Amino acid sequence: MRTKTLAGSLVAVLLLTACSGEESAPGPGAKGTVNIDVHAWAGYEAQAAVLAYLLKHELGYQVRTRQMTEADSWRDFETGKVDVIVENWGHPDLKKQYIEEKKVALSAGLTGNKGVIGWYVPEWMVKKYPDITDWRNLNKYASLFRTPRSGNFGQILDGDPTFVTNDETLVKNLGLNYKVVYSGSEAALIKAAQSATKNRTPLLMYFYEPQWLFTKVKLVKVNLPSYAVGCDADAAKVACDYPPYLLDKIVSAKFAGTGGRAYELVRNFSWTNENQNAVASDMINRKLTAEQAAERWVNENKIVWKDWIPR
Repeated sequence: MRTKTLAGSLVAVLLLTACSGEESAPGPGAKGTVNIDVHAWAGYEAQAAVLAYLLKHELGYQVRTRQMTEADSWRDFETGKVDVIVENWGHPDLKKQYIEEKKVALSAGLTGNKGVIGWYVPEWMVKKYPDITDWRNLNKYASLFRTPRSGNFGQILDGDPTFVTNDETLVKNLGLNYKVVYSGSEAALIKAAQSATKNRTPLLMYFYEPQWLFTKVKLVKVNLPSYAVGCDADAAKVACDYPPYLLDKIVSAKFAGTGGRAYELVRNFSWTNENQNAVASDMINRKLTAEQAAERWVNENKIVWKDWIPR
């Protein structure tokens, strides 16, 4: 995404600490405390909830959460307040600063998820306007997407301003008669997509996978200029699609050295977009808490997670 975040839905960054003095005392048989930063999208919360459930019920760790933005979580690798980010969407600038230069963090391997960011329209629009998925034709349809917030321009609806997005630069560099409008959250994007599909109202929106909504609503990705390695190297000159993201986990260097079995579990964790979507969908559509959704998934998918548990 994203690399960026459902209002009311939490985003999770695991902070696995090895019993610092400020942590609450472990319960009987507990091995330490796992601090989970909650970021702003449902898929992240789903992943963090499953990892937290396994840490508590399989390895005996306590878990504590806090809500943070991605950038703030990365900064806390240096302060020692965060140990694990469970789902990282690229962020080469932050990796350079905190992994390569300051050496306070490192990658703990891929999550198994394949991330996609792009522009989407409801399927009904593609059926009615077959050429609308070619970015070269977007100006022709700009008037369809005008809203009170975009004025005389077509609207591109983005999410939280802290999400990973090149959209304002893309609009400028591709010469599009559009204005980026921020909805404020993943929840608002989802509501807009559901409404546009149900009521057949035009919508051009920033969105991403993995995301449970694709199991409920049919959206079609717009073809922006193809991504090539380096085409987004200069943020001011981006005129290409988003890259494919192989999402990874980031841990503090200290935790990698002292986290023991907790670190091994984080490192071993690897699942699919479908796994994540199943947990997130239970949270949203079944109205389960994150922990309830995680417990349900864990009970039904031991064949997936049993090999994550360190021997």
